[in-house]
Amino acid sequence: MNYVNTSLLRVGFEEHNADASECIVLVHGWPDSIRTWDKVLPYLVKAGYRVIVPALRGFNPTTFLNPKTPRTGQLASLGVDLLEFLDALKLEKPILVGHDWGARAVSNACALKETCARAMVIISVGYATNSVNQSLSIQQSKKYWYHWFMATPRGQETVKNKVLAKEFTKSLWSDWSPGEWFTEQEFEQAASYFDNPDWAQVTLDSYTQRWGHAPKDPYYDWAEARLHPPPTLSLPTLMLHGESDGATHPETSAGKEHFFKGVYERIVIPNVGHFVQRECAEFTAQKILEFVRMS
Repeated sequence: MNYVNTSLLRVGFEEHNADASECIVLVHGWPDSIRTWDKVLPYLVKAGYRVIVPALRGFNPTTFLNPKTPRTGQLASLGVDLLEFLDALKLEKPILVGHDWGARAVSNACALKETCARAMVIISVGYATNSVNQSLSIQQSKKYWYHWFMATPRGQETVKNKVLAKEFTKSLWSDWSPGEWFTEQEFEQAASYFDNPDWAQVTLDSYTQRWGHAPKDPYYDWAEARLHPPPTLSLPTLMLHGESDGATHPETSAGKEHFFKGVYERIVIPNVGHFVQRECAEFTAQKILEFVRMS
């Protein structure tokens, strides 16, 4: 494991094929970990890319530098964290790939500074889906039950209790993708990265304030101002979405073409749920490589 400091964080990250000239950064989601990319990255390394996999705020082994820093999980903070991480490593125009929270981090980073990347790939979460005022179908609102649950005292106590939090997140893994798609070992491995003193607070803050149930951190006011309304982007973008996604229905990533002036491609994958990169790793890697080679 490697570490680098940003303005607020000590970010833990893994690096593969460090001497390669072109870099791909893989950003995980919630509730998951850097291990989510384990079956994807060998294909990217074999193709000759340098691959960097950072842990998000609140997930092991990333920590806050100052105990007084608010443990916010607001979506703008994820984009700022990623921009500062790229700057700290002096990465010039890498390809950014993100799943779930990682997709929001990648989208927001590129929306804040489009020149930070050569291309972006977002998985399971569409662009321009951050607003508290966004339209939601009843179908999607039902899928977001866990958001509303965490806005209640019972839900908050569940997330703060390590035993209950594991049961809660494991149930989400089961609900969000069809079939028995993961092993006990795979979940336990991912859950070990939640054993971080800030995981519960970052999680609860993210899901309560994104619907206006908690105040935003004024430190990110400048970023929020740039992200709302979402800017139109020119950089090449690939969107991958599982047709059977139990967390974010494919409808939520549809109809986003007008936000992109350049190349934009969206692929909906049959019989695949929310964890695209885990469920069909080879396909995911192939589509990433095909896209960046053409872009």
